[in-house]
Amino acid sequence: IVSITLSVVVSGLVLLICKRRAKERYFRQNGGEILKHQRVKIFTEAQLAKATNNYDTCNKLGEGGFASVYKGRIDGDILVAVKKLRDVLVNKPKDMNKDLSLSTHDEFMHEISIVSQVNHKNLVKLLGICLETKVPLLVYEFITNGTLHHHIHDKRSTILHSWKNCLRVASKVALALMYLHSLADPPIIHSDVKSLNILLDEKYSAKVSDFGASVLMSLGKTHIADKVQGTIGYLDPEYLITGELTTKSDVYSFGVVLVELLTGEMPTQRAKYKEKINTIQSFISTMENRTLIHMTKFEASNEAELREIEAVGSLARRCLNFNGIKRPTMREVAKQLARINKNPWADQWDDTETQSLLDNMRCDSLRTSISEMNKLESDCSFGI
Repeated sequence: IVSITLSVVVSGLVLLICKRRAKERYFRQNGGEILKHQRVKIFTEAQLAKATNNYDTCNKLGEGGFASVYKGRIDGDILVAVKKLRDVLVNKPKDMNKDLSLSTHDEFMHEISIVSQVNHKNLVKLLGICLETKVPLLVYEFITNGTLHHHIHDKRSTILHSWKNCLRVASKVALALMYLHSLADPPIIHSDVKSLNILLDEKYSAKVSDFGASVLMSLGKTHIADKVQGTIGYLDPEYLITGELTTKSDVYSFGVVLVELLTGEMPTQRAKYKEKINTIQSFISTMENRTLIHMTKFEASNEAELREIEAVGSLARRCLNFNGIKRPTMREVAKQLARINKNPWADQWDDTETQSLLDNMRCDSLRTSISEMNKLESDCSFGI
């Protein structure tokens, strides 16, 4: 009995030591030695497991192709959203799991490098990271009122029954995308703009989320994608054909979101007898026939509101131009929406909004740390 007890204790200690060494190895491989000296907060694996009640399914907020997002509570009262590799992928056979982990590791590190470089009130903020796992865990601010998709398509939600609220949401999303395209350094293409990736906070102000497919743009260079990323219905058709991703690809996707807000319909939806209806084509036809009001979900309360709806419809149509060159920039879109929304600063845009956004940008030290981390990562041999 004594020998059995001793062997169990020894085995437990060996397992504990192995786990601790694995965490230390992952921490180093994920750039922890650099990041721990910077302003980004480092969480332990145990902290996040406790915060999410060991990733209880009751706390699951959503799920994508590679990752799940869980609601958590840090330090007793701070709500967060923890993004981690989906369990079904972690539990794949070992030979498949190694390649998959390398791929998802790169994607998570890429997302960290993107989101750590931006800071705008209409972008979801990264609060910290955990580097003790094969694939890092990302900790975002928790946005209380869910996705724009939910509020558009769930008939129980009434917040978007108001045209003014829809217009305000559209304006805030446009500001976020304008910031990414024009003021982030280097510029960033979001690459997956859709209503599911737009969240609404406690004041129903919009915040753009999910930078997993985002691309950092090199000055004067064209980005040709190895594989098309995005969501069917929101994807720029020019990008689908050529593989060339530009800021105008985001403009097209934003145009689809505008149509979604105007009509309350999905970009593509199933009708009776399984026939698919293309909402975007229907919208373009109504714009050409000048019958937009028959397709919108709003009943204009007055002539001024009707003109605003028509102006947003015209703007959406420009965003949906098949030829990317003919689409407006997000700066032009944001400025036009500000004018429609009758913001008094719309005509002094360059002086006020640009300065405000620049004031919100993070210090260069964190950017430098992420750059150094990426260099370190490329030199590491990941034993995953």
